[in-house]
Formats: sequence, structure tokens, C-alpha cells
Amino acid sequence: METVGQTLDIAWILVCAALVMLMQAGFSCLESGLVRSKNSINVAAKNFADFCLSSVVFWIFGFGLMFGATAGGLFGLSGFFFGEAASPFLMAFFIFQLGFCGTATTIVSGAVSERMRFGGYLVVATIISGVIYPFIGHWVWGSAAGSKPGGWLEQMGFIDFAGSTVVHSVGGWISLAAIIIIGPRIGRFGENAMPIRGHDLPFVTLGVFLLWFGWFGFNGGSTLGLTPDVPKIIVNTTVSGAFGGIVALALTWRLEGRPDVTMIMNGSLAGLVGITASAHIMNPLAAVAIGSIAAVVMYFVTRLLERFEIDDVVGAVPVHLGAGIWGTLAVAIFADPKSWGSGLGRWDQFVVQATGVGATFVWAFGLGFSLLWLVNRWVPLRIDPRGELIGLNVAEHGASTEILDLLTAMDRQRQTNDFSQPIAVEPHTEIGQIAQQYNNVLANKRPRINSVIGSRASKSTSIANSRPIILNSIT
Repeated sequence: METVGQTLDIAWILVCAALVMLMQAGFSCLESGLVRSKNSINVAAKNFADFCLSSVVFWIFGFGLMFGATAGGLFGLSGFFFGEAASPFLMAFFIFQLGFCGTATTIVSGAVSERMRFGGYLVVATIISGVIYPFIGHWVWGSAAGSKPGGWLEQMGFIDFAGSTVVHSVGGWISLAAIIIIGPRIGRFGENAMPIRGHDLPFVTLGVFLLWFGWFGFNGGSTLGLTPDVPKIIVNTTVSGAFGGIVALALTWRLEGRPDVTMIMNGSLAGLVGITASAHIMNPLAAVAIGSIAAVVMYFVTRLLERFEIDDVVGAVPVHLGAGIWGTLAVAIFADPKSWGSGLGRWDQFVVQATGVGATFVWAFGLGFSLLWLVNRWVPLRIDPRGELIGLNVAEHGASTEILDLLTAMDRQRQTNDFSQPIAVEPHTEIGQIAQQYNNVLANKRPRINSVIGSRASKSTSIANSRPIILNSIT
């Protein structure tokens, strides 16, 4: 029977699990706002579907691979089809970790937006949640559910408190592999390239706030109990994210002449990612430094990807991979060696942290790239050019939008030269007001339009009728 303290710990873990799940809403808002409106429904559908899929996979065997009795520190051998025989604490722990698996999976959806098939993305989500994430999770956190000893990185003394590497770098490495394989969006790079911007930056801002709020559960819940360390962890999380946003603001204002909205948002997210590895052992001043440098890393990784014409729609690689690597290495740079509990010196700990970064690269990027390359050879991951141009909302889901309906109706009139009927109007919307004004213009100009069209048709008929005479006269 649980004591009052154990009950409070279980309640805290469940509350934090709910906050982590709320991050899915944050990702959905962020990514939907950063794509063009013709792809927003597709992005939202991917975010919802990948959480459902990763939950199923994690319940069947992902949790067992990650937290089961270890096989040489490489993967777990028990806990499959997680069931009701588990203790209340372990059930709460399972829900909490399920949210982490969903987060690692959904990071990829933003990077590959606007050109990956929905079915192809589900394949990617399965690979992450079923193969990539549980193995790395076992290496680092294998003993968290009580099975001793833990994974091989854990035994070395590798520190990743809440997942700068296990969650964020894994998602970032798979994102990088996927966007290299499927290539950039049409028109993103090249001689005639034009900037492709998100359609709803206020929605993006809402998404970042939801993610930040969820991060309190992400980091605060990783204590696995309502301990005295929780307030410090949340303070470190907050100041790191805040300084990440301020540094990104200052950096873009200084280098680009204006405060870039997307960069500011990603700067805060980079700060949150960076502190996630060590929020439990840092003081606030160290958290400020980690978050600030994470924003700088994010900015220059973004520019590096652009230089090599690698198209990351939302900045998943700079935020989650770049800042994740930095945050993991920062453990050995800023933390007090006594806090590690391993007896290692600063340089030895840095080597251990770098080993974890390298192992994650090999497994997540190396294996991920290989699997996706093989899948892409048999089942193309990328949508066809026509589907990309009309938008994945329609091409993948048959889900149109008001603006697309308006443009389609206007284009139909242009192709048929039939302006006799007004186009349909959706009342009480901005698009409906545009459609109504368009109809008003047509109503005022319809006699002249019909006259011009009739004149053109008459000329076309005349030319067509004259061609046989000209040809006959020549022959």
C-alpha cells in the first residue's frame, strides 16, 4: 500500500505526463503555422497520427525494449505488452515515458512538412518509436524503471536528465536523415528561389507557449517524484528558454537588421532543449549561459543548412539536434563535478558525454538514414510534384480550405472564359468577403467582359476558318 509521499509522487508524475502530452498540441500549432495554409491540415493530421502510432508501438514493445531487464546494456528483454500487473508507480511512469516517445517522434513531422507522403511519414514514425528511440533510451535510462544494471552509456556515467540527447537529438538526427533523402521543397532553392513563409505566425507563438508550458512537466517530472529539486529545475528551464529567445532576438536584429519572429521562437525552444540534459544540477547562471549559447548554435546551424540547400521547414534540426548536442556537452562544462555522482573529472565526463553524442549519431542517423533509404527505394516517401503544388491537404486527405476553393473557382473562370455566374461565397469569413468583392467587380464589369470575350472568340473563329484557305492557296 502506498504511503502519502508515494501517492503524491504518483500524482506529480501523472500531472507531468499530461503536460508532456500537451506538448503535442504545441507542436501541432507550431508546425501548422510555419507551413503554407495548403499544407496545414496535413501537418495537424501527422501530429495526431504519430502520437497514436507511437503510443501503440511503445505499449506493445517499445517500453520493454527501453526499460526491461537488460541484455548486455543494449536493450530490454521484459515488459512487453505493458499490463495491469504493474504497480501504480510503474503505470504512471509508463504514461510519462510514452509522452517522451511521442515527442521524439513528432519532432520529425515539422522538418519534412509540405512534401512527404502521409503513409511515408507513418513509416518514419514507426521506425523512430519502435527501433531508434527505445534502444538509445535503454542505453541512457535503462535502470529508471528499477531494472539493474542500466544501459551501457548509463554505466559509463553519461548524464542526460530529461532527454537533450535521448529525445531531442534522436528526433533531430532522424529529421536530418529524412530531409536529405526526400530533398527540398519545389522552389525553395535555386536561381528562381523565393522565400517560403509560414501562414500564421501568431499560431506559431501559441505553439511555443504550449511547448514551454509542457516543458515544466518534461523537466520537472523527470525527478520521478515531487522532490525539493523541482522548483530549481523549473527555474532553470524558464531562464534558459527566456535567454534563448532574447539572444536570438538580438542576434537577428544585429545581423539581419530586424528581429526575426521565427528565429526568436526557435531561440527559446533551443534554450529549453539545451537545459534539458542538466536542469537538475545547474544553477540559474549556468542555465542562462546554456540557453544563450543554444540560441547561437541554433542560428548558425540554420544558416549552415541553408548553405547546403537542406530544407528544414520548421528548424527541427537546428533546435533539437544542434541545441541537443550542445546541452549534452554543456553538462561537463558548467556543472559541478560533485553533482555527477560518478567521480569523474571534468575532461573524463566530457569524453563520456561526447561518446553518447557519437553513439546517438551512429544509431539514430546512421541506421535511420539506411532504413529510410531502403524504404524510399520501394515506396517513395515524397509526394509527386502535382500533389506538392496543390498542397498536401487536398492531395493526401481531400481536405480543401476556403482560400483554395476561391482560387480554384477563379482559375476555372479564367480557363473557361465563363464569367456569367458568381462564385460561391462562404459568409462571415475573410475569404468570403474577398469572394464577395470579386463577385461585385464581376457584376459591374460583366457586360464589358462578355464583349471582350465575344470579340476574342470571333477573331479566333475567323482565324481558324481562314487557315484552310491560306493553306490551299499555298499548295
